[in-house]
Amino acid sequence: MQSSYPHELFLEVRRRKLGLGTAYIYGFKWALARQYEYIFEMDADFSHSPSDLNKLFLACHRNGADMAIGSRYVKGGGTVNWPRNRILLSKGGSLYTRMITLIPVKDTTAGFVCYKRDVLESINLNGIHFLGYAFQIEMKFAAWKLGFKIVEVPIVFVDRKYGSSKMHKGIVKEGILGVLKLRWYSLFKDYRNKMKNADDSISVRLH
Repeated sequence: MQSSYPHELFLEVRRRKLGLGTAYIYGFKWALARQYEYIFEMDADFSHSPSDLNKLFLACHRNGADMAIGSRYVKGGGTVNWPRNRILLSKGGSLYTRMITLIPVKDTTAGFVCYKRDVLESINLNGIHFLGYAFQIEMKFAAWKLGFKIVEVPIVFVDRKYGSSKMHKGIVKEGILGVLKLRWYSLFKDYRNKMKNADDSISVRLH
């Protein structure tokens, strides 16, 4: 399809597997370097519906959000064909995160997000600690701590038909300990200044 959409569809291939968080950050820096104003992240297995992209865009473009989250856990949102244990793990993780960090987001582990350019330019992406699913939590936490407006937009998450989940005990452990670390950093260290990008133009390193 790249031959049909030479100026819209790009594929970046990294030399080796380096973790979910570094892949997202690579993509964010790629988009920032090319002056995109709205930058999305989403699953590529159709668990996130492309038809919902416009809802996230409009939340930022028209309704004043700096960061729009495709949320499973607000009114109108939900999941389809997701195993019960995954639902409990996801909902429990989000509740745990809210209790520990006090972040006003119901779907803290959501991976369907629209960012305004300003948000990603303001966050020190090189200072993000976590590489697994805790990366999703830390990005929302950093945006919240920097004072950006976060809005949750209801979406229906449909479990993939093919492939297998990447969830394992190490990811769950990172999430549990990561949330505690975020709270610790925010209480006893100057987390806000640490996460604020000091440069007017973010450094971009693409390999």
